[in-house]
Amino acid sequence: MLLHIPGLFSKDEVLRIRQALEQTDWADGKITAGYQSAKAKHNLQLPEGHPLAREIGEAMLERLWANPLFMSAALPHKVVPPLFNCYRAGGNFDYHIDNAVRQPKGSAERVRTDLSSTLFFSDPDEYDAGELEIQDTFGVRQIKLPAGDMVLYPGTSLHKVNAVTRGARYASFFWTQSLVREDSQRALLFEMDEAIRKLTVDVPDHPALIQLTGTYHNLLRRWVEV
Repeated sequence: MLLHIPGLFSKDEVLRIRQALEQTDWADGKITAGYQSAKAKHNLQLPEGHPLAREIGEAMLERLWANPLFMSAALPHKVVPPLFNCYRAGGNFDYHIDNAVRQPKGSAERVRTDLSSTLFFSDPDEYDAGELEIQDTFGVRQIKLPAGDMVLYPGTSLHKVNAVTRGARYASFFWTQSLVREDSQRALLFEMDEAIRKLTVDVPDHPALIQLTGTYHNLLRRWVEV
């Protein structure tokens, strides 16, 4: 399942974040890449634990845990502290699949990367190309969202970032370990939750809502890993 989550940050918030990102020092993006990924990765990145990365990342996580769409779709158990990158002057990241397990710097905790996310801090008209290209069951999808918006997609997906030919593409990326490992099961639960929400608005007293909600939680109980 690939999902667009709009408006995690407002335009004014994005502007302040962008200004901070533009004024900080960046490192070679290969610092967090594995052996194979390093050969395909050509971008800039804030080092793990960078004070600015921590500050913005904490604000992001606060928004995510309060976002109904993210909570319903991801069913998050653990989230890797967000990382930040910049693509410019031909910067790109060729096709790859993210590592199955991430261990944040300085932490003993390991996180299974069920879901990958990219939060955009540059608007599409501020740079040319630079699309996040994802291969999924519906074919190849090219993602280039407004600043402040996020895309959520399975960590098993083959994906790349096309070369930026003008301007700069600032973004954050991170991974989530879900309570429900399988993407198909998460997608089914998300669709059921969306249907329950709509019915609760349209026919709040319908007795079938109790049955449908019960079925949702019984499926969740069957599939959850804690």
